[in-house]
Amino acid sequence: MKELLRSTDPTIIAFASALLEGEDIDCFQMDVNMSVLEGSIGIFPRRLMVRAGDYEDALVVMRDNEIPLGR
Repeated sequence: MKELLRSTDPTIIAFASALLEGEDIDCFQMDVNMSVLEGSIGIFPRRLMVRAGDYEDALVVMRDNEIPLGR
């Protein structure tokens, strides 16, 4: 798996996930449970991962929808 997106904004992660699912690109959110450790103040970014084979297609989806990749 490759990291596609990194953000502290959960709405961006949710929107990106919905867009990818609409294009039949599987994705997985990592670091979701870190919010329990940080007290839900949003200092640790969440990561959105995709399969290595889907990475280029996923990048196109993110760019077409002007989603910042957080790098």
